[in-house]
Amino acid sequence: MQFASIRLITADIDRLVAFYEKATAIPAAWSTPDFAELTTPNGSILAIGSTRTVALFAPDSAVPAANRSAIIEFLVEDVDALWENLAGWVNDVVTEPKTMPWGNRSLLIRDPDGNLVNFFTPATEQARAKFGL
Repeated sequence: MQFASIRLITADIDRLVAFYEKATAIPAAWSTPDFAELTTPNGSILAIGSTRTVALFAPDSAVPAANRSAIIEFLVEDVDALWENLAGWVNDVVTEPKTMPWGNRSLLIRDPDGNLVNFFTPATEQARAKFGL
């Protein structure tokens, strides 16, 4: 088995894709006007689908902007530099960059649909070793 992607369902796909393109500096690949993917350099995929795609699986099986438990995480080279780039643009900042007890320096924000997004940089020797840095 291979983990393939995380998919977010949204009522405003253009807005959410634009948010992730700016926040990650990764251009989206659009398959249809209702589905786009952002593929990171290591091959991880963040897929974004419009609410119109939900009915293809099962009507009302996914509801946009309803997540209160999952956190989407991106390992970044320099979280403080990213914060400087995003500071005036992000509307919902949960935690500005700070070093966590497990050694990652983290920036926690919410995307336009309210999903939690953590950008982090391993800051301690132990944390860097965990990620082979």
